[in-house]
Amino acid sequence: MTLFITFLITAVVLAITPGPGIAYVVARTVSGGRSEGLASCLGTAVGGMCHVAAAALGLSLLIAQSALAFSLVKYLGAAYLVYLGIRMLMQKPQPPAAVQVSAQGPRRAFAEGIVVEALNVKTALFFLAFLPQFVAPGQPLVAQLVVLGSICVLLNTLVDVVAVYAAARLLRSPAAQAARARLLTRVSGVTMLGLGAYLALARRQA
Repeated sequence: MTLFITFLITAVVLAITPGPGIAYVVARTVSGGRSEGLASCLGTAVGGMCHVAAAALGLSLLIAQSALAFSLVKYLGAAYLVYLGIRMLMQKPQPPAAVQVSAQGPRRAFAEGIVVEALNVKTALFFLAFLPQFVAPGQPLVAQLVVLGSICVLLNTLVDVVAVYAAARLLRSPAAQAARARLLTRVSGVTMLGLGAYLALARRQA
């Protein structure tokens, strides 16, 4: 339960942190209206579930072949989380308005959302690094990875939907938006850095 609560808190923090996903759906809303924005949210959700399925199947095959290899993946994953945390603390958030897309209609926006997210290599790497950290030993691996990954996708999609509805208001106040983006990015960076360090040290002591 403690492990799940840690996962849930971290997933929520990461979901509300401004990033490429939020920037994309907001830009889609600006160019094609709320219907395109919501369609793109659904598309990126489907694309995200593709990564969840790939991570679950890939990691299950890995642990079936070698428990040592799976442990190595978890250590590398913790190190990757630390790296992501450092990058988040150093980067300058890009306002969603800076992303340029053209109006295409809801169906095209939905399809494009799937492709954009499914081909996002950074998302694939993140799931491979993040999800194994919260797997409980002795429990079905694939089921755990699918549930945890689905929660991440659901949280991200909910935040994207909120961003779509609030896009016009956010864009009317770029200064306030930039300040919120910087704060949330720093909070997320500290969270990732602390989580990666904690997981690595906890295993080392174990």
